[in-house]
Amino acid sequence: MPADSVSVTGWGRTAPTTARLVRPRTYGEAAAAVRECGARGGIARGLGRAYGDAAQNAGGAVLDMTGLDRIHAIDAGGGTVLCDAGVSLHRLMEVLLPLGWFVPVTPGTRYVTVGGAIGADIHGKNHHVSGSFSRHVLSFELLTADGEIRTVGRGTPLFDATAGGMGLTGVILTATVRLHPVESGLMSVDTERAADLDDLMARLTAGDHRYRYSVAWIDLLARGAATGRSVLTRGDHAPLDALPPRARRHPLAFRPPRLPAAPSFVPEGLLGRTTVGLFNELWYRKAPRARTGELQPIPAFFHPLDGVPHWNRVYGRGGFVQYQFVVGHGQEEALRRIVRRVAGRRCPSFLAVLKRFGEGDPGWLSFPVPGWTLALDVPAGLPGLGAFLDELDGEVADAGGRVYLAKDARLRPELLAAMYPRLGVFRALRRELDPRGVFTSDLSRRLGL
Repeated sequence: MPADSVSVTGWGRTAPTTARLVRPRTYGEAAAAVRECGARGGIARGLGRAYGDAAQNAGGAVLDMTGLDRIHAIDAGGGTVLCDAGVSLHRLMEVLLPLGWFVPVTPGTRYVTVGGAIGADIHGKNHHVSGSFSRHVLSFELLTADGEIRTVGRGTPLFDATAGGMGLTGVILTATVRLHPVESGLMSVDTERAADLDDLMARLTAGDHRYRYSVAWIDLLARGAATGRSVLTRGDHAPLDALPPRARRHPLAFRPPRLPAAPSFVPEGLLGRTTVGLFNELWYRKAPRARTGELQPIPAFFHPLDGVPHWNRVYGRGGFVQYQFVVGHGQEEALRRIVRRVAGRRCPSFLAVLKRFGEGDPGWLSFPVPGWTLALDVPAGLPGLGAFLDELDGEVADAGGRVYLAKDARLRPELLAAMYPRLGVFRALRRELDPRGVFTSDLSRRLGL
């Protein structure tokens, strides 16, 4: 099977490493690629939307699984789909939405493969209702280090190790996923402004149970009385009777817009405090104080950035860091402290969101726990950023929280066990399942996974 030596990065475009990129087109070719990984091992990769180094493998093999992209069976009556792991959520939406079904969980991009969704146990705006992606996976086929293809069902140790296991238990080949029924391709959306962080948390706590989807954009440059001011957006799939007559002719249409790609070269420093501060001010002020029942297409509500190909280029050649953490209920003061610190340091972040998580799922390295999660992006070249994020890691760990491994590229390994208490069980299963360390990534080497 041909392989190219290429430079590989995550979506944040930081810390590139060189690996042999292998593109299997059949299950047999995938098994051969695993057998031929070599001393540096291999790791599966989907569409490259992990922000950090989870799908990189310096000096080893990276298995591009997007060639395995067949949808094998759809149960339109029962609401399940059996597909290859290389199928994207975008493709599932194209095929399933006209049939009245929607993916159970989607993150901020639909350009994620099903295998990647399981490996990172992705979450979306509906975690407080629906949990993570793996909650809706009935079973999957896993190619393990011994070359065996195993059918893995819910409630088994191998399922729980793989869901959120960052591809380190094997290569997911197929999955059966339970879907969510919908009557239209539109969302009924309520929008409101929150004056500060406490106002936002109060609104989320009081009203999230009324909505399937909920997320808040937060201005992390605002300080003083406005610290944490936000725009809160919540909604659900619009029923057929809520649509205007014209939209009822094709209620399940799925037509994502596509804008010109971001330029390949963007001047360094474009997204500095001044420009991001201006954007944040305009974004907050243009939002309605309160608006209910606005109809929005699915792409606009869930994936606004997907309309701009290669939007990650706007951070320049230095790339950016996406930092996401969660702290549990009862740790609101830790969240307030971190928001104040980020605002006080004037971190230029315009993609910052706050959500509430519901009950966690059984994945041993799955990220969500009940509580509050904040995600923010910052240019990687910001002076002193590494030391500052190290300090935030310490605050998160002290509060019993954790950072999201699918977005991480710089966590100190000594904090990992405190953040993920089932880490020891995960390592033990890996040693038993893969004693030669066939499945390896830059992330796993850096953190000792």
